Amino acid sequence: MNVEDLILISVDDHLVEPPNMFEGRLPARFDDVAPKVVRRDDGSDVWTFNGTVIPNVGLNAVAGRPKEEYGVEPTAFDEMRPGCFDIHERVKDMSAAGVLGSMCFPSFPGFSARLFAAADDKDLALSVVQAYNDWHIDEWCGAYPGRFIPMALPVLWDPELAAKEVRRVAAKGCHSLTFTENPATLGYPSFHSAHWDPLWRALVETDTVLSIHLGSSGQLTFTAADAPMDVLITLQPMNICSAAADLLWSRIPKEYSDIKIALSEGGTGWIPYFLERLDRTYDMHHLWTGQNFGGKLPSEVFREHFLTCFIEDPVGVELRHKIGIDNIAWECDYPHSDSSWPWPGEELLKSCVGVPDEDINKMSYENAMRWYSFDPFAHRSKEQSTVGALRAETAGHDVEIRPFDKGRFEIKHEGISLAEMTSRATA
Repeated sequence: MNVEDLILISVDDHLVEPPNMFEGRLPARFDDVAPKVVRRDDGSDVWTFNGTVIPNVGLNAVAGRPKEEYGVEPTAFDEMRPGCFDIHERVKDMSAAGVLGSMCFPSFPGFSARLFAAADDKDLALSVVQAYNDWHIDEWCGAYPGRFIPMALPVLWDPELAAKEVRRVAAKGCHSLTFTENPATLGYPSFHSAHWDPLWRALVETDTVLSIHLGSSGQLTFTAADAPMDVLITLQPMNICSAAADLLWSRIPKEYSDIKIALSEGGTGWIPYFLERLDRTYDMHHLWTGQNFGGKLPSEVFREHFLTCFIEDPVGVELRHKIGIDNIAWECDYPHSDSSWPWPGEELLKSCVGVPDEDINKMSYENAMRWYSFDPFAHRSKEQSTVGALRAETAGHDVEIRPFDKGRFEIKHEGISLAEMTSRATA
């Protein structure tokens, strides 16, 4: 396949919430306590809510910046590509890169909206969650129909309200719910509890995917407080591996036979071994642990319920049939530091040497459409949706990698310890 003929739908991108997103969306009584953007004395732009200050960490918005400017220093809106937070510029950046569709995880609320859930005033918390979801569905996704897969934040503190919100947003066309990879670490009942059953029922009834992004447990896998940052980055997929094991062995896939779960930004190369380990564990231990999948192997159950995702993963692509070719989707990760933007198609094809077109199509867009009930071709033809066609539409749009640094911080290139990094984590 030529890169110009690819169709690309990314099931894991991110947005940096614009400062005006809550304007006119909350009851007047919450004006003084609504989330707000504040410019600090050091020139960084931060969100404030419920007594918490949430910086825009540099690594979360580095699209278009040279790698030597990567870091965790708090950034500002004028140090980002406008496509990070401006929907019109985002679509230009997508088209210039050849990306047809995108699903965008949140930033400042955390991937599971735990920032909002921590508010003592649950009326405020619910209003903010619903305002965010309406903004995301109606303004961010609604501005360009067929270009975005809508995603909703959960009502984390109340499973009945969470179920009600899933049904509300599903009626607006949203079939993805971002959620934590481990509710227990956030102080809520675990996946093994019946506590969440109203939510699981709502997901199944509305054909909504439980989209679980790595790092959404509020904890990061690391070895020692003084280990270098590279250890944490290397071990990031282990977070999502833990979530996969927790969910697979839980009662959820046994009791909710139609539930769909996506493991976002976790890569795929580890999954063949994981599936072998699942089956070996079941064979050796299920008679005393009491596990029962109704005559199926755990690996079969995994393929029925789990979507896996990758940015650049040659090993995972090579072993795609051991994973399940219908269980793999591509992601771009714009504007994070792992992103393949602005040449995602070229990078994808480097992992796909010798792969048949029909397999590439499943991974690059068909599986995403099927899992997320997303049909971009209701808005434009396939011929208008290829990398080549989209790039032609935005010919001349600037995708040059260039400095954005304003010199507010000295860039020392010494990294930080894992303890310091985890103290700054907000996902």
